[in-house]
Amino acid sequence: MSDTLRDADRIAVLTGAGISTASGIPDFRGPEGVWTKDPAAEAMFDFDEYVGSREVRVATWKHRLAVPAWTAEPNPGHLALVELERQGRLTGLITQNVDGLHQKAGSSPELVHELHGTVWYVDCLRCSRRIPMADVLPRLESGDEDPACEVCGGILKSATVSFGQSLDRAVLDRAVAATESADLFLAVGTSLQVYPAAGLCDLALNADKPLVILNAQPTPYDEHATTVLHTPIETTLPSLVG
Repeated sequence: MSDTLRDADRIAVLTGAGISTASGIPDFRGPEGVWTKDPAAEAMFDFDEYVGSREVRVATWKHRLAVPAWTAEPNPGHLALVELERQGRLTGLITQNVDGLHQKAGSSPELVHELHGTVWYVDCLRCSRRIPMADVLPRLESGDEDPACEVCGGILKSATVSFGQSLDRAVLDRAVAATESADLFLAVGTSLQVYPAAGLCDLALNADKPLVILNAQPTPYDEHATTVLHTPIETTLPSLVG
């Protein structure tokens, strides 16, 4: 495995929730995942449910107020990817995560492609105004359970991509370009069950690029990968990157 990674001059990386669990942010589908422990919580990540139900919005904002992302710190897995960039071998850091920990660790924002958006900003679904999440959190703390846009009164939603929402085409295009320009694709901490993110593995495989998977649980792509590791990301990734 180390030889496969060492021999690759250009590496595209896809990260999922598993890389942030060591930073205290739970994943979704793992044994201790958000949806594993509370299947009803999945409604908070469904766009139609969010827009159509004040009850869901109230629950979602309550969840947002308590998310660990506000105080979480990058772990050695995030820092290993900063080192990969420093080595000049990273074509792109494609992430399904919304926590911003890659940027906090020191990864260049222009190389981080946030497929599912970011929790650090809030969008108005009516007027498309975007504001920092830091401007909304105090309203929640003061008792506003379902904050509305202060400009047009529209529904506010974190700038994350929910089920039923389309990905930002420009971000996806940059992710595809990073994959196409790499000679190895590394998937870290992702179940590879959500598309189009998982489809980047197909893009790599169809171009005969080695696929390396580092994830705690099995994925649908394990049988097609050059190497599969089910070891802790925060210790394995630094050793692989060197």
